[in-house]
Amino acid sequence: MVHGSGGRAMMKLIHELFASHFRNEWLDQGNDGAVLNEIPAGYRPVMATDSHVITPLFFPGGDIGSLSVHGTVNDVAMMGAKPLYLTAGFILEEGFPLSDLQQIVQSMASAAREAGVAIVTGDTKVVEKGKGDGVFINTTGFGIVPVTVNLSGSRAQPGDKILVSGTMGDHGVTILSSRESLGFESELQSDTQSLNSLTEAMLSAITNPADLKCLRDPTRGGLANTLNEIAQQSKVGIHLSEADIPLKPQVAAACEFLGLDPLYVANEGKLIAICSADIADQLLSVMRQHPAGQDAAIVGTVVEDDQCFVEMTTRFGGQRMVDWLNGEQLPRIC
Repeated sequence: MVHGSGGRAMMKLIHELFASHFRNEWLDQGNDGAVLNEIPAGYRPVMATDSHVITPLFFPGGDIGSLSVHGTVNDVAMMGAKPLYLTAGFILEEGFPLSDLQQIVQSMASAAREAGVAIVTGDTKVVEKGKGDGVFINTTGFGIVPVTVNLSGSRAQPGDKILVSGTMGDHGVTILSSRESLGFESELQSDTQSLNSLTEAMLSAITNPADLKCLRDPTRGGLANTLNEIAQQSKVGIHLSEADIPLKPQVAAACEFLGLDPLYVANEGKLIAICSADIADQLLSVMRQHPAGQDAAIVGTVVEDDQCFVEMTTRFGGQRMVDWLNGEQLPRIC
């Protein structure tokens, strides 16, 4: 508890652990906040925030540290923005091992460097043992987007195409397997990664920014809930083709074994793109040339529908509703 008291122990923790790994010109100012650079002309500011409470804290392909950076960087990037800065707030439980905290902080620092963002300010609190769950992390991201780019879930129109950047459900099944020691496949790991370089490549490749309507990362609730949300925002229907949705065989097998629908399983390093049909093939090619989009696919079409339903043609040629998730398939996955 002394590490959260605001005294010498807390300052030592901040300087020797957090500041030593997150070091940059803004954090080194040592103030209660960070004075940032001026926004260039022709750009608008973008902000996003996310809290991370995953169990387990460490999992194949990442940990809560890298996840807390990737999640917020991706939220900013889905607005078509270039992420620049992050804040980091830690709530630590009394007795949490400093060695584990150091590993988490190192992972955050590495993820931030890879994404090209700086962690510029933060906060640390310690709660009594039994009143937390090891560590919770909140990150807030700040970025800039050109005034010519306008991405929104309200811009989808009938005839638009729906693309995904890769296989669905990897993160959720990995977390479940790690949490319950199920061991479906030793090589299965979370897809957690920053997507801002992929979104930059996509935006750079199109002539008319208005042809790209919406970007979203299908995290909690997976592909199904995210598309239902967009359908409601745009007042349209969405039609999917099950055969075109990329899915790792081991994820499909695990979901079948556990009675889960992979369309509702979380992802942490994939995106959904909705664009004009005219540029869909071009955008797909650009995505497949990027390391984060090698398994990209066109999976559906936006249609007219006053009911705003999401429907899918199954592999057997039938039709099924892809409704909002009722309840919670997998708790504490991000």
